[in-house]
Amino acid sequence: MGLNKKVLIGTVGYQLLGNHSVGPNLLPQLQAINWPEGVVVDEMNWGPIAVIQYLESLETPFERVVFLVAIERAHRKIGEINLYRWMGGLPDDKQIQACVGDAATGVISVENLLVIGEHFKVWPKEVYLIDVEPGMEIAGEQFTKNVTAQVPKILELTRHIALNGIRGSMKILELRGDTLFD
Repeated sequence: MGLNKKVLIGTVGYQLLGNHSVGPNLLPQLQAINWPEGVVVDEMNWGPIAVIQYLESLETPFERVVFLVAIERAHRKIGEINLYRWMGGLPDDKQIQACVGDAATGVISVENLLVIGEHFKVWPKEVYLIDVEPGMEIAGEQFTKNVTAQVPKILELTRHIALNGIRGSMKILELRGDTLFD
């Protein structure tokens, strides 16, 4: 990683929802890693507009953003990890307004964050999601054994992508704003 490269590692998700809280629950472990200068680790649950304002206020923008999230997706096993690259694009105006409405009412959603950030053109060329399958939403502080077993891999993957981006044989899927809600 170049000396001037700025990287944001952001966790997105609600507290106290078991596997769905992968990002928030792993935030202290991510912050405890000895990161090189220029790497910022923070939670991104302050609402998309506040996040956008923060990113717009930076004197030197981030060149890479890595989000750690847990989104239920069909046909995955609990604890399965998928890597996504944000490719940009926007949904129709009605969906953008729905994202803004959700954001205004306090809904925490990486999808809303991505779309609103895209609308305001704050994302760098490299935006990645490390997405852990949480399974059904269950209240609580603990992960299931499937997610607990993945914690070392999640932390190492986050570290690797933050410092190196996607390289080699890593399987990466694409996320686009114009197909995000299909």
